[in-house]
Amino acid sequence: MSFVTVRDVWKSYDGRPILERVNVDVEEGEFISIVGASGCGKSTFLRLLLADELPSRGAIRIEQGHRAMEPNQERGVVFQRYSVFPHMTVRDNIVAAESFGTRSGWFFGKRLRGARERADETLARIGLSHVADNYPATLSGGMQQRLAIGQALTAQPRILLLDEPFGALDPGTRLAMHDFLTELRARTKMTVFMVTHDLTEGFKLGDRVLVFDKPRWDPHDPGAYGATITYDFDARDEGIPFQTIKEKTHVPVSA
Repeated sequence: MSFVTVRDVWKSYDGRPILERVNVDVEEGEFISIVGASGCGKSTFLRLLLADELPSRGAIRIEQGHRAMEPNQERGVVFQRYSVFPHMTVRDNIVAAESFGTRSGWFFGKRLRGARERADETLARIGLSHVADNYPATLSGGMQQRLAIGQALTAQPRILLLDEPFGALDPGTRLAMHDFLTELRARTKMTVFMVTHDLTEGFKLGDRVLVFDKPRWDPHDPGAYGATITYDFDARDEGIPFQTIKEKTHVPVSA
């Protein structure tokens, strides 16, 4: 039985299809890289997984449960631009992430002290203990992105959704974040979906690489049809000719 089940999902805006006939099964703990040309619905698919948007048709289920109607703590998300609170310290950013599910929206007294202790444990885990009292503006890009991932992990999501999380980083920081994410995933065993525009990055980090593209194309009306999953590669299969993959995906490859 698959952990995440996507069945015949379509998504349209104002009658214009973005995604059509999307079907995929994902096992718990898998890392799924999502690649494809710009505008082919990759981020839309991520928002559907988050339940930030709902399919026009079809269903997305976790462990064959009910269809999610809105985002919940089961899914954590990190965007390309760091989703942190600039007016809070690094530690309080983590505390705030934990408090989202509370009735008041914040902790007080003993619960606040406990949340801060747990925040310090998270910061140690992601290598930011030494800047716990700093504000995000004082951190490097890689450190801010680690903080954003720490926020997402604080709610202990079963699914982590990454939308171009390293696209704005310099090459050296980006490689360091690859190592960080690989180590983090080994510890947490969570299921990860990551949108990337870099094919090399997708194969390096993922267990599978899903390619989104439009199998149908009308030159007189480019928006007439939506995209779907056209290829599902096993990223661990070293026998796949990389040149063939490049030709099929139309996705850039990093140096």
